[in-house]
Amino acid sequence: MPKLCLDDRAVISVSGQDAEALLQGLITTDIGALAEGEASPGALLTPQGKIFFEFLISRDGDKFRLETTSDQAEALLKRLTMYKLRSAVELSLTSPAPVTVVFGDARPSGSYRDHRFEKADTPVFRLYAETAEADATVADLDGLRIAAGVAVAGRDYALQDAFPHDVLMDLNGGLSFRKGCYVGQEVISRMQHRGSARRRVVIVAGEMALPPTGTILSVSGRAIGALGTVRDKAGLAIVRIDKAGEAMAKGEAILAGDVPVMLTLPGWTGLVFPADAGEASA
Repeated sequence: MPKLCLDDRAVISVSGQDAEALLQGLITTDIGALAEGEASPGALLTPQGKIFFEFLISRDGDKFRLETTSDQAEALLKRLTMYKLRSAVELSLTSPAPVTVVFGDARPSGSYRDHRFEKADTPVFRLYAETAEADATVADLDGLRIAAGVAVAGRDYALQDAFPHDVLMDLNGGLSFRKGCYVGQEVISRMQHRGSARRRVVIVAGEMALPPTGTILSVSGRAIGALGTVRDKAGLAIVRIDKAGEAMAKGEAILAGDVPVMLTLPGWTGLVFPADAGEASA
């Protein structure tokens, strides 16, 4: 099975008798539904409902593990420390932290299934240990993410610039609408209720190699989104699906820079491009 050792990861350990209650009242993930051996997507939102920090959360015995990028870790730890107040919670940071990603059907012992890929029927596992058998590359992982429609902060969107719906967290298990209140919950619940999500992750296929990350996607000179992760002719982007659907219905070309592209929504989402700007929904 291909294995990749990541060198840009950090882990925050959250422990203590109030750890679950603290996280349940702060982050988007439903901690009560978090199964053993599962790494679930999650986020801490701004009060305005945008993604402040993103991470994968898993149970580590009687503790919780928040895996994030090294560049988010210190600020996330500081924010969690601010919120814990007098709670019986202990926080610790390991940065960099050993994280190995394994692709394939056979589950390695002691691994955690990456829940972001589960609905796309792509087995991806995470080991919180180093391995000497790494034989895959970041480009290999990018290829899996593109095919599954899995967006990540820094590569596909900027923190504090995207709502959870934009990056499909309402559909991949990272966003709860059933648990109690948490930071930003009122805003994203209103988006869900009103069906007002317009920006979504799409898979981009170019007629030739795609231009770099950050290149604008446009229709008749009007921006509808921007490229995120790129791997040769394939990539991810977050776009206005109402504008993209309208362009498709009219037969208008969609360009990434000057490269003609086709956009598809990840099949597992059940989402479709609306035929006009008034039909988009969450």
